This record gives sequence, structure tokens and C-alpha cells, in this order.
Amino acid sequence: MELLLTNARWLDPDNLTIRDTCLRIRPSPDGGPKKELESDQFQDSETCLEFLDAPPAPDAEGSDRQPPVRVIDCGGKLVTRSFALGHHHLYSTFARGMPAPPRTPTNFPEILDLIWWRLDKRLDLPMIEASALATALLCAKRGVTFVIDHHASPFAVNGSLETIAKAFESVGLGHLLCYEMSCRDGEAVKEAGLEETQRYLASGRIGQVGLHASFTVDDDLLARAVALADRYGTGLHMHVAEDMADQNHCLHHYGKRVVQRLADAGALASPHTLLAHCVHLDEAERELLRDSPVYVAQASESNLNNNVGLGRYDDLGPRVILGTDGMHVDMLRSLKAAFIAGQSAESLGFQEAYARLRRTHELIREIGAPGDGANNLVILDYDSPTPLTPENMLGHFLFGLEAIHVHTVIAQGRLVVEDRRLVSRDESEILAFAHEQTQRLWERLR
Repeated sequence: MELLLTNARWLDPDNLTIRDTCLRIRPSPDGGPKKELESDQFQDSETCLEFLDAPPAPDAEGSDRQPPVRVIDCGGKLVTRSFALGHHHLYSTFARGMPAPPRTPTNFPEILDLIWWRLDKRLDLPMIEASALATALLCAKRGVTFVIDHHASPFAVNGSLETIAKAFESVGLGHLLCYEMSCRDGEAVKEAGLEETQRYLASGRIGQVGLHASFTVDDDLLARAVALADRYGTGLHMHVAEDMADQNHCLHHYGKRVVQRLADAGALASPHTLLAHCVHLDEAERELLRDSPVYVAQASESNLNNNVGLGRYDDLGPRVILGTDGMHVDMLRSLKAAFIAGQSAESLGFQEAYARLRRTHELIREIGAPGDGANNLVILDYDSPTPLTPENMLGHFLFGLEAIHVHTVIAQGRLVVEDRRLVSRDESEILAFAHEQTQRLWERLR
């Protein structure tokens, strides 16, 4: 069914101009990987009415049947492109209120060992499905219609990526997935990660080749991951220098810093590669990244939460995007956090902060993943006490707009959230399933 948005205030995501108009939204064809760029604007409501009353155009078979159209009166609300989450860990959805670790971590390696690795080792496929559904629900209600996820479940590897993909698609969201491979759980789990990644990519799915971080990835796994990415025309998705422990391990074991190790392995050659964090880099590493085509994901709130420091991204080239690292799924919140953190780390300006929010779309388009076309929109119920103009719209994004203003969300041309409620799936059913699987997970953590 086509959608017709009347009485809309279209906020152009590129130049932030605002105009009163109507939008005709066509759904993406099922299984059509690159055909979702379907959104036509109309100059005024009179033109919209003419469209509704106009004789139907013949379809491919010569039929004069008019496709069904649903009219949504936006009532003067803002309509703009929805958001994409550039780096996430969906299994962290079940960390809210989880049992405390056996002792309080005192550094970043202990945070991984006592919290996150303790959690991901206990996941099974029902838990993964429930966390993916809950993540998709939370994303949709915050105007996020595409997620780049970095998944780990060392003892439930087989089928994990397809489970996540189907869960996201059942809600209506696009995705770019990978399995986070490492050597931390032994050779069998390492091989399972390679097999899962190859199986997923060989099925025709578009994804990335996931690695945890240099200090948990040996030379054999790194080389095989690069070769696998090359074979399927994709890139890596990997944590880089999140903490100095990563650099110290690399210097001790390989006699070089992390980014140099990746460069020597051919891991910086693809524009489909995404490196998360990149907090602790020296000038030589910064130059290597700047001269490469790879993307870098900033996750300031996670860095602050883990006390690993704040990255400086202003000289890494024009390919820095925003992620949450599993802290939450709210990209407007992530934008504000990146901006505030950037004041001390790099004197980040309004324009570049907003560009990082939107640059994730460029990576998705570069890699050719479906589900992030022009028919992904968010209707914002933003009753500002101050005027909205192209000149001050960046200020509204940074200091005014929040997830609470997300009213309706259209993903791939279909309604997924209407009047702040999920409509593509039964919201209460997803939450009940999530609660059930959370309890199972938490019992394993006690």
C-alpha cells in the first residue's frame, strides 16, 4: 500500500530546508535489494488531492487498477529521513538490571571479562531472537530504521545471524550484520565464527566480517577474515584501540600498533570496513586511517561509561559515523553525546556533528545493503517554542529534538510505528518474549 503524507513540513536531511508539502511513499518490493528509493514530494495539498483523484497509470500488465493509498494527515508536523545506528551490540538489550558481576571491574579488560563476555557466553538462539526483536522495537520507536550490529554468542554461533536478520525484518527494519569472531574461546569457536560468517554471506545476505579486537585476534584469524571479506566484496567490522590494553598487547606480541597491524594485513583497503572506537591512536595511525577508505564509528557514551577516554576524530577523514556500542538505540541522544564530548576532545562543530549522524547512510549505500532508501521517514511531533529555520535547524537537532518527539515511523515505505506505538508487530508480545528470555539469561548469570 502506498502512503500519502499530507500537511507535512518536509525537513530536507541534506540541506535542512523546510517546506510545506505532501509526500507519496511507495513500499520497497519484497526481496528487492536496491529498489527502495521511492519517495515523491508534492508541492502543496492541492496537488496531493489531484493525485488522489487522477486516473491511474497502467501497470506493467496494462491494468488500470489504482494501487491502494493510505492518507496520513501530518497536521503540520516535521517529516524527515529516519536514522541509522552505526555500531551496536543488540545482545546488550538484556543487560538492563542484570545481576551484578562477581566483583567490581577495575579496568577495561575486567569489564569485558566480568560483564560482557560473561553475558555473551550464556546466550542461546531464543535469547538472541528475543534480544533482536526487542532491539528492533526500541529502534523503531526512536526513529531508527537501520542497524549495523556486531554480534557475539560464542556458544550459540550457528544460525545466529539469520535469526537476527529475520527478527529485524519481521519488525520492518534494515540491517547490516556480522558475527564478532575472536580467539578468546578456543579454536572450535573461532572456526564456528568463520563458518557462520561464510554461510551468511554465501546465502546472498549483505553483511560484514566481524572481529572483536586485535588483542583477541591472532594472525591466522585476521588473515582469514580479510580473505573472507575480499571473497564476498565486503569489509571488516572491528573494535580498534578502544583501550590502551589493545595497543599494549599489539606492541608486545607483534611489535607494532593496532592500525599498523591492520594495514599490514590488508584490512584497511575496503571502503566497506568499519572500525569502532579508535580512541588511542598515535599520529602515524591517524595518518593511515586518514589515507584509507575505511569508516570509523564514534561511541562517546560507551567510552565514558568504560572510562577508556574520548577519541579525537576531526583529522581521521570524512568517514566518521555515530554508534552507541550497545548503550542504547537513540541516535538523537548519541548525536548530543558526540557533540558534548567533542567540545573537549576536538572542538566539534554543529555541522560536523550532524554530518556524522547522517554519514552512516553513506556507508550503507556504499556497501549496497537494502533497507535504507528514501522511503524511510520519521514524523516528529516537535512543538518548539522558538522558530525553525534552515539557519538554526542544527541547533534544534543538538538541543531540542529528542526521541520523545518521534510520533510515526515509516520503514521501507511501510508504517512500523504510528502515534508512538509499534504497528508492524505486536509490541506486548515482543516484550513478553523478551522478559521470558531475559529471566532465562539472568538465571545463567547467577
